[in-house]
Amino acid sequence: MTLRERWNHYLSHDAPPLVQFIKYGMAGGLATVVHVLTFFAIGFFLFPCVSADDPLMKGLTALFGVAAPAVEEALRARNAVVSNVLAFLVSNTVCYVINRLFVFRPGRHHVVLEFFLFLAVSAVSMLVGTTLMGWLIQQYGIHTTYAFGVNIFSSLAINYVMRKFFVFKG
Repeated sequence: MTLRERWNHYLSHDAPPLVQFIKYGMAGGLATVVHVLTFFAIGFFLFPCVSADDPLMKGLTALFGVAAPAVEEALRARNAVVSNVLAFLVSNTVCYVINRLFVFRPGRHHVVLEFFLFLAVSAVSMLVGTTLMGWLIQQYGIHTTYAFGVNIFSSLAINYVMRKFFVFKG
């Protein structure tokens, strides 16, 4: 098998399990990067949820001289939730397309149903993670960056378990 044929095999849906797992991890990593960038872009420009003393904001202020608007805790928590929902839609669309094209064999369900099942699994994890994020901000005044990290970690863990046992049969 030539190098080109091997590469094409690894990109196909018939890739060995280890390669499939690596592709799944890369798709999830890319979707997470898209989610984080989208969340903070929306949370900075559209629905302010990053306070001036947030570690990310301190870095942006030091690098670019930008300042965050003052936002009360309840509004900051609500805006973080709105920003996360919008970022969820963008990142999960990216993740679904990558998984469908490069990781899993499509066709178990009609493409529309398949997409909605994919989103449904992600929605459960997003609901838990976002609720936890908003609660941590509102109850404890935790920085958005740290609360968002807890959100991402809990969402990734729930997604993996649900997709493995409920969507893709292990």
